Amino acid sequence: MISGSLCVMCNLTHREELLQSLAIVQHCLLGAGSMLPPLDGPHVADLVPSMVNLGKVKLHIGVDYDDARENYRVSICHTMRLLLHHILEHTEDDTKSLFVVIKIISDLMFFRGTRKKEFDSRWKSFTLVKKSMENRLHGNKQHIRALLVDRVLLQHEMRKLVVEGREYKEVHQKLLCDLLLLSTSTYSQVRSRAQNVLTTALITFSFSHRDMIPRIVQLLSPQHTDGTQQQLKGALYCLLAAYSSVSLVRDWDCVGTMWPALVRCGLSPAMTLEEHSVGQVLDDIIDRIHRQHDTIGILFTVSESCVEIAKQIARSRETATVEELKEGLQRQQIRNVVNARKYEKLVNDLLDCLEDRELPWKFEHMATDLLSLLLRDDHPLPPDAVLYFTQGLVHDSISIRKVSIAAMAGILKQLKRPRKKVAVKPSDIGGVADPEGWWAGDRQANRWLQYNSNNLPLSEEQWDSQLHVEKTHVGYYSWPREMMIYAPSQKLKDDLPYEEMSEAEKIISEYFSDPEFLEQLIEFLSLEDRKGKDSFNPRRFCLFKGLFRNYGDVFLPLLWPHLEQLAADPHESSQRCLCEITAGLIRGSKLWSFSKVDKLWQLLCPLISTALTNITMETFTDWGTCIATACEGRDPRKLHWLLELLMESPLVGEGSSFRDASLLYVLQGGLAQQQWRVSELLHRLLAYLEPKLTQVYKNVRERIGSVLTYIFMMDVALPHTQPTSSPHVADFVTRVLERLKPLTSEAEIRTHVHEENTPETEDEHTQAVKLLKTVLKWLMASAGRTFTTPVQQQLQLLPLLFKIAPVEIDESYDEMKQDARTCLSLMSQGLLYPQHIALVLAALEEMAGSKSWHARYSVLTYLQVMVFYNLFTLLSVPVEVQRIRKMVMRLLLDEQLEVRDMAATTLSGLLQCHFFPLDRMLQTQLQTLSQMRLPKARGELTSTDLVRRHAGVLGLGACILSSPYDVPAWMPQILMDLSDHLNDPQPIEMTVKKTLSEFRRTHHDNWQEHRQRFTDDQLLVLTDLLVSPCYYA
Repeated sequence: MISGSLCVMCNLTHREELLQSLAIVQHCLLGAGSMLPPLDGPHVADLVPSMVNLGKVKLHIGVDYDDARENYRVSICHTMRLLLHHILEHTEDDTKSLFVVIKIISDLMFFRGTRKKEFDSRWKSFTLVKKSMENRLHGNKQHIRALLVDRVLLQHEMRKLVVEGREYKEVHQKLLCDLLLLSTSTYSQVRSRAQNVLTTALITFSFSHRDMIPRIVQLLSPQHTDGTQQQLKGALYCLLAAYSSVSLVRDWDCVGTMWPALVRCGLSPAMTLEEHSVGQVLDDIIDRIHRQHDTIGILFTVSESCVEIAKQIARSRETATVEELKEGLQRQQIRNVVNARKYEKLVNDLLDCLEDRELPWKFEHMATDLLSLLLRDDHPLPPDAVLYFTQGLVHDSISIRKVSIAAMAGILKQLKRPRKKVAVKPSDIGGVADPEGWWAGDRQANRWLQYNSNNLPLSEEQWDSQLHVEKTHVGYYSWPREMMIYAPSQKLKDDLPYEEMSEAEKIISEYFSDPEFLEQLIEFLSLEDRKGKDSFNPRRFCLFKGLFRNYGDVFLPLLWPHLEQLAADPHESSQRCLCEITAGLIRGSKLWSFSKVDKLWQLLCPLISTALTNITMETFTDWGTCIATACEGRDPRKLHWLLELLMESPLVGEGSSFRDASLLYVLQGGLAQQQWRVSELLHRLLAYLEPKLTQVYKNVRERIGSVLTYIFMMDVALPHTQPTSSPHVADFVTRVLERLKPLTSEAEIRTHVHEENTPETEDEHTQAVKLLKTVLKWLMASAGRTFTTPVQQQLQLLPLLFKIAPVEIDESYDEMKQDARTCLSLMSQGLLYPQHIALVLAALEEMAGSKSWHARYSVLTYLQVMVFYNLFTLLSVPVEVQRIRKMVMRLLLDEQLEVRDMAATTLSGLLQCHFFPLDRMLQTQLQTLSQMRLPKARGELTSTDLVRRHAGVLGLGACILSSPYDVPAWMPQILMDLSDHLNDPQPIEMTVKKTLSEFRRTHHDNWQEHRQRFTDDQLLVLTDLLVSPCYYA
């Protein structure tokens, strides 16, 4: 039947008849696909040189093919190719027939009884069914027979999908060439369908991309003058699809062919960027290259031990001779040399493209992006590329300048000179060895790493005699097995003579020694890019860091006038440029000699002071980042000039409060990077700040609070950790509590005070209020940043906070009340140590007896969160559980309605999480309270009796609400007890109604099951209570 259809197609002229015949052939293929032998023939030779046989592994799928009979796949393939070329030559607009031909070609190559998409869909469906029907009690392997049969069938279909193997044969080559022809057709639908099949083929058949990529690239060549725009667009889409192949991404031949062709296609006569789709596909290709490009290896080495193992395997199994192993190693060495040449050729090809003046701007940017991806750490970039990126720093295009800045930072890292390191023994330096066992923190053994103002390197002799450790983490926990540090500067070669520079280093040196080049570079770097969105650029920082690290202070005399000019300019972009250069200069001078560093700081300190004097709202974050970046990974003793400069009166009080807050922010950025190594500076800063905690301005208070957080950051109590030499929270809070005594004795704190920075004329109360405002800022800042929970002294502030905090959230409240509420919320979420539980509960019990109902209300909200966050810690101390129970019951009897409601809510939550049981004693207590007799005459109601009766009803309601989705044995009777209070005076009546309404809402879904727990009489009463009466009854 297939032969007959093929003969008919050779003589057909009518499109409908042709389409019918093609459909017949396609469906015959679908029906007989599992029985037809695969496409056969010789494989495509010389794609990949290899000493290993890359032929296919034959798999048996239960069908024995008769080789004596005609291979119908090959016959159909031959006829389809003839028909395809006939259609393209005479009736190219017959797209329906072309669609079917593409399907037939796809089935010829891939269809073995099932399609990959259909198989994936069935596999997904099988997985869902299996998961829904599994019985976990029987184990993962106990499935019903139908599932097992389905799994076996899927396994067989999976074998059929891979039976063809991945060998690339000549017949596949012909079909892929036809698909490429269709992928560059005039009609978009034809192109799209053919590209999908071509993509699948490139992924399926091994090394097929090495054959097809040159054919695709040929269509993009400017020499392809007779090409159409559709062909160009189709070729671009083919490249986009082909780049999803992993083997293509890691192939020097394909990448070396494709990247320059992509750039040169901008010179093609058929290229036009006016059509949006062309520009979009080019952007997609570059985006995919950026996301999927991996650094392709150049040098591949095989260790000697691996070669010896291979020789042993070869001798035992006779798989390869010793001569063949030697030949393989020789080929590998040759391949390494060839790879290096291919890499350099690719770089030079891209540079040749960039030299073409007729190249459109889009393709110039594309070539620059691709060239930047070729930076690698194991092979230097050719000097011509270094020259291009150096010139690109002052290019007219901002995008090329950005790429060049990033590339130059990488190039300078490539050219980084190796520095000599020496091995040292920490115990010999400090004179003290670590005690036995494992101890972290500040110790005698690591004391020599600390910043000490009495032992700073102020001379060249001291600079060279001290051993500097740059990394902050070294020594805090333990010492490295072999501690290597940079050799003192006297043992290092300071400057690199011009004659000893490499060609790339000479290029950079010549350009940065040119005053005109530097002036133009600084002018470009100080331009505004995106107004209001620019920030400190780490790539520019890396550029200058590498420049000063590699070349020392050679360029500093030429650069310094520009830095002074930038410092005097208050504009945001100029200050940001100064920040980036300054940070790079400080980090780049890490290994300079003392004379150079001292000279640098003599210039830099006045410059930084001038810049900080002119600090603005737009630049203070950049300066903070600058100082933090400059101090990161540096020995604080080598930065003592900078640290002492920042420590000089950050709160001078001159000018606006913004300047004081900004100076503190900059100082904080520098000290935070040093962590445990600047305890002396932290003590000095704390002593400086303590008298100034009574600040008027909110922004300064917030910044002081943040700085205090970092001052106490290292005060942690962990196992096997020595007490820190940095300031301790406990000592600080003790001193603060002494100054807050005027507030602790007051029943109600007046938060509104006349705020002026005149402490001489203020009374103690005003000073204490202003101090408390700053302390609140510190507590809020430390809650989310410190490594530990509130210490015992901080918990002593709780009574003050309860007095101030309001009940509800209202933006009309002043700053102090809102901060107190926030502090309570954050402190209640902290981890409690067992030794602190009694202290917290004592504070809560004290405030539970306060005259202010706001304070009593806040105690309950604090208690809820504290219990839920520390549930297991509290349950381990039964005595404290009973204290909490008594406190809640006490507040349930409070005279204030809002407090009683919150106490009932708290009781319900504690019962629900089984913090304490709903035992018979508690039920009896609540029922007794609810049965408190009220005088019959409403005018004679005493508030005490009503409160006690309401407390009992609230407690019973809390019991009901503690079991929202089930009906325990005790619940029916409590519901009946509540029903007796439905006609009680307010607020009891409203409480009962709310409780019943909530019970109805939470038990509605499973009511048929829950109703079994009630007797008929109870159900009758409950129905009357829960069902609303009908209006027309």
